[in-house]
Amino acid sequence: MDRSGVSVLSTGTGTYADSTQRVLRNTYALLSVTLLFSAVVAWAVISMGLPRMNLIVMLVGYFGILFAVNRLQNSAWGVLAVFGLTGWLGYTMGGILEMYLRLPQGSSLIMQALGLTGLTFVGLSAFVVTTKRDFGFMGNFLALGSIAAFLLSLGSFFFNWSTGSLVASGLFVLISGGMILWQTSAIVNGGERNYISATVTLYLSLYNLFLSLLQLLGVASDD
Repeated sequence: MDRSGVSVLSTGTGTYADSTQRVLRNTYALLSVTLLFSAVVAWAVISMGLPRMNLIVMLVGYFGILFAVNRLQNSAWGVLAVFGLTGWLGYTMGGILEMYLRLPQGSSLIMQALGLTGLTFVGLSAFVVTTKRDFGFMGNFLALGSIAAFLLSLGSFFFNWSTGSLVASGLFVLISGGMILWQTSAIVNGGERNYISATVTLYLSLYNLFLSLLQLLGVASDD
């Protein structure tokens, strides 16, 4: 009886662990491919000299595609929607990077921001995967913080408020780091079973982290 119980428990634990590893593996695989796809789109925008996207058009497209991702995340079409979202943001990023490349230290700033983003992601992800710490308690705080940072960033753009823009970038750096901890923790501890939604959360965290660091580094270098 005891031996049978142990056997069932071991099987259940093994199934649970396998499911967690599968979600984590699929998330990182899709994240890697979509990051590469986004970078290719950004490079195409720069090399072809395509026009920068209007902010209103960008936001309408972004929220529209994000809505589609949420609706399709439980089907195979969800993967295609993720590529649509990351390609759209890649186009947006291309216009921003093209602007930075015109600066005297533009290339260096981009590489620094890219390196810091990569180190942050690897470090925070490795910490959660290794320790299996639960950061689920951060969910509500991160959601409210994201809304506040977005509204501050939007207001700073329309009112040309440079200080507000810098504050928003600083908030996005903190929130993006928190999002990486929260989402990775949700996967590792069984709270996230959909690799499509997990990929979108991590991609957006990296996107915001990279662009926020790029702006802060640009200000710090007087560019």
